[in-house]
Amino acid sequence: MKSYKYKRGVTLVEILVVVAIIALLASIVIGLSTRINNQSKERCLECTCALLECALQEYCEYTGKFPEQPEKNFTNVLVHSEYLYKELHLIPESRKILEKIADSLVKNEYGAADTPAEIYDPWGTVLDYRYVAGDNFPELVSAGPDKIFGTADDISNR
Repeated sequence: MKSYKYKRGVTLVEILVVVAIIALLASIVIGLSTRINNQSKERCLECTCALLECALQEYCEYTGKFPEQPEKNFTNVLVHSEYLYKELHLIPESRKILEKIADSLVKNEYGAADTPAEIYDPWGTVLDYRYVAGDNFPELVSAGPDKIFGTADDISNR
């Protein structure tokens, strides 16, 4: 009679199954963390827009009008943001509200030291400010996660 001695070990198929399961779990975790990260950035943008809306209300109560920005051109977003910050910074109550915005979202990256700062969204893109006399309230627009204005993922306070 022959006796077979079985060797203990792991087969290639078992290793491939384990690797496939680990890869599947890793892709699920990465997808969820990306989604959670984008959701937290959207919440941060909502809070920033809420603060800017309060500052704009204070500005309007003080001056009787909103800062007017007649053009709606995406190529001048930087100028729009600097204009908004400069105008809001002139009014004491608006300035107090601006100070509550996170330092990482208010910076002067593109201008000289004497130019006003710009207001950024959590994705690192400058916020666009639009207001034409006759509108009910100014519009604040973020380019969203893709950082390109005029696409479907743009986020607005309206």
